[in-house]
Amino acid sequence: MRIDLHAHSSASDGTQSPAELVAAAARAGLDVLALTDHDTTVGWAPAARAAREHGITLVRGTEVSARWRGVSVHLLSYLQDPDHPALVAELEATRHARVTRAERMVELLAVDVPITWADVLAQAGDAVTVGRPHVADALVANGVVPDRDAAFAHLLRADGPYHVPHYAPAAADAVRAIVAAGGVAVFAHPGADARGRIVPDETFDELAAAGLAGLEVDHRDHSPAQRERLRAIADRLGLLVTGGSDYHGAGKVNELGENLTRPEILAVIEERGTSEVVR
Repeated sequence: MRIDLHAHSSASDGTQSPAELVAAAARAGLDVLALTDHDTTVGWAPAARAAREHGITLVRGTEVSARWRGVSVHLLSYLQDPDHPALVAELEATRHARVTRAERMVELLAVDVPITWADVLAQAGDAVTVGRPHVADALVANGVVPDRDAAFAHLLRADGPYHVPHYAPAAADAVRAIVAAGGVAVFAHPGADARGRIVPDETFDELAAAGLAGLEVDHRDHSPAQRERLRAIADRLGLLVTGGSDYHGAGKVNELGENLTRPEILAVIEERGTSEVVR
């Protein structure tokens, strides 16, 4: 069974609609796909319809933005109640902060390169979560950079002159909100040190105490050494080990199914989550 538990649609920063993403997963030979758009569940319904049409199992989820002492943290929430008020409020606050941050970054960028907020909105299309990836797409469309990766490596890097921070809940609070909503919380790409600062080992103890269920160990941005380190941490704390592609369509080089999750891990996630998977 081929299970990919991390993918994005155009509801956030992917380039395919939820239905197109599910169809692509079926063509890629996946048996199970998790839709984990940033800070939104708006893609769940169309993805579910497409999953039934294409005969693929859908795990409904969300990638929740958070912070740990100034370090950006992303948490994959699986099978939560999408209407739970505490988690909904956090997601709405984060989406709003992403938009205002992106607007300010565009203002700063426009002093030096050709870009407007209208350019960004044109790239975002129907996305509910508008953010830096859409700024990157506008920079690509305007010929400033060749692709998203180049935009994030230079103009949009976290330590660059155009960076603007945005609100996100404390990581432990985000974990507790996911758990309260009946979701299963997994730390996304926790060892991706090429992206910027990562959390120290003791953070995992803190988050496990708050209800963290697992670590996404198998991810493109993890070196073999990081995967070994994270597996040891998961083993010590009794956490699940997951894998996913972090697929964004044409937005990234990541390919569906390039990292996978074992069936027995999915069974535990399904047992613990509030929502049912779509079959």
